[in-house]
Amino acid sequence: MADPLYELLAPYFDDPPSPRPVPTSTDPVVSKYLSRLTTLPLSSLASQESQSLAQSSHSTLLSIQSLSSRSNAAVIASADHFSTLDETLPLLAEELEQLQSQIPRLDKSAVAFSTTYSRSTENEILDRRKRALLMERNADRLSDILDLPTLLSSAISSSAAQGASSASNYATALDLYSHIKRLHLLYSDSPLIDSIYAQTESAMQDLTSQLIASLRGPNIKLAAGMRTIGWLRRVAPDLETTRDRGENTEGLLGYLFLVCRLSTLVNTLSALEPLRQLADQESQTRLRNISRSAGGGKVNGSAYQGGQQSERYLKKYIEIFREQSFAIISMYKSIFPTSTEETLGAEIKSPFMSSGLGSASQQKARQDASVASPSALATFPSHLTDLLFDTLKQYLPNVQDRTSKESLLTQILYCAGSLGRLGGDFSLMVAMLRPEETDISDSSEDDDESGEGEWVEVMKRHRELAGRLEALASGVGGGKGADRGGSLRVKSRA
Repeated sequence: MADPLYELLAPYFDDPPSPRPVPTSTDPVVSKYLSRLTTLPLSSLASQESQSLAQSSHSTLLSIQSLSSRSNAAVIASADHFSTLDETLPLLAEELEQLQSQIPRLDKSAVAFSTTYSRSTENEILDRRKRALLMERNADRLSDILDLPTLLSSAISSSAAQGASSASNYATALDLYSHIKRLHLLYSDSPLIDSIYAQTESAMQDLTSQLIASLRGPNIKLAAGMRTIGWLRRVAPDLETTRDRGENTEGLLGYLFLVCRLSTLVNTLSALEPLRQLADQESQTRLRNISRSAGGGKVNGSAYQGGQQSERYLKKYIEIFREQSFAIISMYKSIFPTSTEETLGAEIKSPFMSSGLGSASQQKARQDASVASPSALATFPSHLTDLLFDTLKQYLPNVQDRTSKESLLTQILYCAGSLGRLGGDFSLMVAMLRPEETDISDSSEDDDESGEGEWVEVMKRHRELAGRLEALASGVGGGKGADRGGSLRVKSRA
């Protein structure tokens, strides 16, 4: 019905003429309006429809005007843009053609990039980037690792300032060293870890040197010595390696300890250099008098009767030697107790044993002990004895006063007894000081008493006195000691 009605009304669409295009019958608005017209009665079409259309037209006009007023700027802008479409659209089409022509090239490049930088393939750039990212994530850890040598050096420096008793600093240094050593074992192929480990080894060598220097301290005590050896066992375990043969277990630490303490003893004795120079002058005077007397010449004044400076030097020398040697050997036996029991019984005896004296069983024991590696303490008392007797042979002949000479011999015997408690008694070696060396006899006045006789008498009195003191100490001779109190004094011969 709508189509015939549309054909009926079509001639009136251009009356009056309008620039608008003629609506078609397929337009939904036209179809809807024509369908509505067919439902209206004729009276409504004649009277009300024209008014309704006029109202709708007026309402639409007002809406258009309101919209134009509200959207004036947008409409003008749209009009301007619309005016440029003639130029913009061809340019856009040209650029689209260029983009379309570049798409295969872009796809080829994307495929090449994906192939080159794929995770499934090896690439130097990716590896370098991964290492950079890994370093960035572990920057704090790397900083801590790089600070390890500095921390170790600081701990060692602070321990050097505080001495061998700074256990906390040594423990910190050893913990740091253990951590760095563990890192070196885990990452042995890392140049950074190798460099840090090399710096650590250098610092630990300084710590070892510091501990060894502390063993050469002048007044080191047993507790400090044991702590120092304990730290050396941990800092330098190579020094504790045992010998290939033998049962001594102190390793090189025993030798190191004795060498350091011997160096301290020598340095302490060197402090007597002024007295030794005066004693050397007396030796030169005595030798000149002897040479003149042997040549038939006359000695100026009376015979040589000096020796006071030599006596002073020897007294101080023997006292220092006794204290230091006893301290060295006793400290060694306390620090290395397992390495001295059997060795002292077989090796640290009187040097006469090494010259063939003793029973067959003792000689066999010495032969068995010589097969094994000797302890560090085996020959040390002998070396100390040689050091003492070299000095005695040089300066004891200068002492001509009999009382002074007996006092020195007694002091030597006390020194021998002190070492004898540790297995190093050398009292019999005093007999090796020949009369011509000690010049103990007066050639013109006491021909009937030789230097050997005087030594025997001094030795007898010393042993007698030692026996009485031992008896008093044990309580056996308590009553007799009170009766013989006056006889305990050592009387010098007139």
